[in-house]
Amino acid sequence: MDATASDGLANSREHLVHALYEAAELEHNLMCTYLYAAFSLKSGVEEGLRSTEAEAVGRWHRSLVGVAIEEMGHLAAVWNITTALGAAPRVGRMNFPLDAGYLPAGIVVKLAPFNLQTLQHFVFLERPQGSNEAEGAGFALDRLFARGHPGARLTPMSMDYDTVGAFYEALKLGLLRMVERVGEAEAFRGGTSLQLPGTDYGFADTKPVRCLKTALAAFDSIVAQGEGSPADSTHSHFRTFLAMREEYGALRTANADFAPAYPAATNPVLRRPPRPEGRVWLENPEAVATVDLANASYGLMLRLLAYAYAVPASQPAKAAALDLGIGLMKALAPLGEHAARLPAGPSNPECHAGVSFTALRDSAAFPPGPAAEAFFVDRLQEFAAAARALATRGSGRPARAAEEYSALARRAVRQFPPAPAPAGASSAGREAAGASSAAPGDAPAPSDSIEVVAGRDVEIQFQARRCIHSRFCVTGAPKVFLANVQGPWIVPDAMPVERLVEVAHACPSGAICYTRRDGQPGEQAPPVNLATIREAGPYAFRGDLRIAGEKAGFRVTLCRCGASRNKPYCDGSHHEAGFTASGEPPTGPADMLPVRDGPLAIDPERNGPLQVRGNLEITGGTGRVVARVVTTRLCRCGASNSKPFFDGSHARIGFRA
Repeated sequence: MDATASDGLANSREHLVHALYEAAELEHNLMCTYLYAAFSLKSGVEEGLRSTEAEAVGRWHRSLVGVAIEEMGHLAAVWNITTALGAAPRVGRMNFPLDAGYLPAGIVVKLAPFNLQTLQHFVFLERPQGSNEAEGAGFALDRLFARGHPGARLTPMSMDYDTVGAFYEALKLGLLRMVERVGEAEAFRGGTSLQLPGTDYGFADTKPVRCLKTALAAFDSIVAQGEGSPADSTHSHFRTFLAMREEYGALRTANADFAPAYPAATNPVLRRPPRPEGRVWLENPEAVATVDLANASYGLMLRLLAYAYAVPASQPAKAAALDLGIGLMKALAPLGEHAARLPAGPSNPECHAGVSFTALRDSAAFPPGPAAEAFFVDRLQEFAAAARALATRGSGRPARAAEEYSALARRAVRQFPPAPAPAGASSAGREAAGASSAAPGDAPAPSDSIEVVAGRDVEIQFQARRCIHSRFCVTGAPKVFLANVQGPWIVPDAMPVERLVEVAHACPSGAICYTRRDGQPGEQAPPVNLATIREAGPYAFRGDLRIAGEKAGFRVTLCRCGASRNKPYCDGSHHEAGFTASGEPPTGPADMLPVRDGPLAIDPERNGPLQVRGNLEITGGTGRVVARVVTTRLCRCGASNSKPFFDGSHARIGFRA
C-alpha cells in the first residue's frame, strides 16, 4: 500500500467510511466462502470416510464454522465502528464471483468446495504480513492491476494492500488522522445505541465503540484473530488453516484416495449466466429448490441485520431482529449441506450444487415499525411452507431445516406481534403461526403425565420430569410429601393450605404446582424476574415464564451443563457428568432496570444457547447481582469460557440439542 492511499483516508469522514464499507464486504465475503467449504465436507463413515478421517473432517467442519462465526463477529465490529462514526453500515455486497479490480489483485474471492487448493487459498487470505505462503492453485488472477490513484482526491478511492492486516493498519492510520483533525468527541458522535451488543450474540470480542481507544482495539482484535499476533497466534485463523493443511497431508499419505468433501460447484448460479466462465448453472429441480430457499433466507438475514442497526438497543425489536437473523443462518446450514450432496444438473455432470449466497439488490434497513415487522413475519412463514414442501422429498437435512423454519416463524409472531386488526378484519394467519390460548399463570402443557392429587382446599400437581430433587417439599412439608413410601405419597390436607403453598413456592423447578380450591388466588408472578446460577448446576428462573413460546408457570430449572436428557430442563445429569462451573461469576452490566417484572421469554436455540428476552436480574447462588439485562444469551452446552453467557463454544464442541 502506498503512502498516498493512506493519506487519502485522513481527508474526511467519507473516505474512512468508504474504506470501512470495503472492510465489511471483505469480512462478509470471507464468511460466506468458509461456510460454503464447510457445507461441502462429508459427514461420517456412512459417507465414505474411514473412522480416523471422519473424526478429522468433523473437526475441520467445526473449525470452519467457528472461523465463519468469528468473521461474522469481525463484520459486526466493522459495523459498530461505522455506526460510531455516524454512518449506516454497509450490509450488502457484490455477488460471487467478484469481478477483478473490486478488491486488490492479491485477493480473489469465489465459492469453492473444500479441497487442498481451497485450503491453501484460505491460508493465503489469512496470512500475516511478510509470509511467503502462495495462493491456492486456481485462485490467482491472470494479470495484476493497480487500484486507486496517486494523490488525494475529494472522491473516495479504493486502495491497494497485500494482506488483510495491512488494510486494517491503513484504516487505523486513517482514523487516527481524522481524530487529530476533528477531535475525538466530534469523530464518534454516532454513539452506541444503534450498535450490536456482540457479547449477547456470541461475538465475545465485538464490543461497543465509544472512542478512539475502543475503535483501535476492535481493529487489533480483528487482525489478531485472523492472522495472529506476536503474543498468541495459536488460535488464529491462519494457524487453524495451517494445522488443517498438515493433517490433510497426513491423511492423504495414509490413503491416496482420501476425498473429504463432495465436488460442490465453483460459483453456482440459479439462472443462466450472461458470462458462463467460472460459473455453474444449477438445473437439477431439487437442487434449485434447496438453493432458492437458502438464498432467500440469506437475503432476509441481511435485511434483519440491517434493521437491527436501525433500531435502538432500548427497543425489543432490535433483539428480535438479531435473533431471527442469526436463526436464519442456522436454518440455512442443513440446506447448504443438502445442496452439496445433490447433482448440479445435466450441463455440469461432474459437480454437485451449492448455495450461491445471492445478495439482494439493496439490503438497506426498512423504516422501523410495524410494516417492516409484518414483512419479516410474512416472509418467514413463506420460508416455513417452502421448507415443509422440500422436506416431503426426503428426511434428514431437509426435515431438520423444516423444523428450524417452523420454529423461526413461530418465534417471529411472538417477537413481532400483529397490530390490532381493524373491526371486521381477520389476523388468523399470523395468530395460527404462534399464538397460545393459555391463560396467564397456566403451567406448561406436560410432555408426560402430571400427577394430580386433590385435597379439600388445594389441588397439588406434580410433574416428575421437572423435579431436580431439591427436597424442599419433603423437608418443608414432610406430612404432605411422604418420602420413600409405596403407593400414594401426596396428602394435601395434612398441612394448612397457606403453609403448603409456601412450600410449593420454594420448589425451584416448578415440578410442584397447585390450584387453590378455597376461592383464594393462586400463585402470582414475582415482583422481580430472577435467574439464579447454581454452583455446578442449573439456572433457576423465576418470573412469568414462556419457554419456546409456551407458558411455563413461574418457576423452572434449566440445564446449563449440556448433559440433561430432558432439555431444556435440568434432570440432575450435571452430577454424573462431573460438571463444574461457578455459581458466583464476575459482575457484569448491573444498572438498575426501570421495570423489573413482566413476561420473560426463553427460547432454546437448536444446538445453541438459551435466548432470553425480558427484564431479568441474573444472580449468583448467594443472591449477589451478576447482571441486569433485557436480552441476553446464556450458555447451555457447558463449554463457554464466559459463563453464564454464551461465547459460541457450542459450535466448537459440536453441541446438539
